[in-house]
Amino acid sequence: MGALDGKKALVTGGSRGIGRAIVHRLARDGASVVFSYLTNTPAAEEVVKSACGSPGQVQSFQADQGQRDDIELLFEETDRRLNGLDILVINAATFGQAGIVDVKKSDFNRVMAVNIEGPFIALQLAGRIMRDNGRIINISTITTTRSSPNWGLYTASKAFCEQIMSVAAQEFGHRDITVNSVSPGPTETDALYEEQEPKTINSFVGATALRRLGRPSDIANVVAYLAGSDAQWITGQNIRATGGLL
Repeated sequence: MGALDGKKALVTGGSRGIGRAIVHRLARDGASVVFSYLTNTPAAEEVVKSACGSPGQVQSFQADQGQRDDIELLFEETDRRLNGLDILVINAATFGQAGIVDVKKSDFNRVMAVNIEGPFIALQLAGRIMRDNGRIINISTITTTRSSPNWGLYTASKAFCEQIMSVAAQEFGHRDITVNSVSPGPTETDALYEEQEPKTINSFVGATALRRLGRPSDIANVVAYLAGSDAQWITGQNIRATGGLL
């Protein structure tokens, strides 16, 4: 028996990195999972094929978190496929790395659409269709506590999500729906190696108490705990999964 047997989960941005690990962990624990992806269909297909569980237990759906119509269709399709929703993990995001004076209007609009408006709409829809005793988990970032140059848009957008999740915890609590954020530190993903120089990555390792980068599975383990029954008394929190970076 898995800890999440019979649960229905939606994960946004599940085709690689932390999202992929979350999809696999929830499925391994028994949940039926629909995950969204933006454009990388081969990666999404690989996630479905490599997931543990019965055929059809993990399904993909192409959707852009920066488009309202896509998000609404994602929730409609998830509800149709799974016949309900118990767990929502908001993981999809975009970075928009640039210094404050160099941010273009188009970059600003895209980051705000994907990282603020998209999660807000997802939160609204989850509040309407999620079954009682549900779990909402937002993937944030350690940069909201430990800010860095050139990450202003990303940091600000994630800070918004942390705050709105705290409010949602109060509003949804009467239905026993918990709402929490998880803030990873530097984690071994393609995005990390694409966005950071090797010397910067090495400095992260040296600044972490456990002397290594996080692994996507480390973050997925925290999400799985929050999604389960043992975390029913934890809500409105931001858990910093950083290996002791702070």
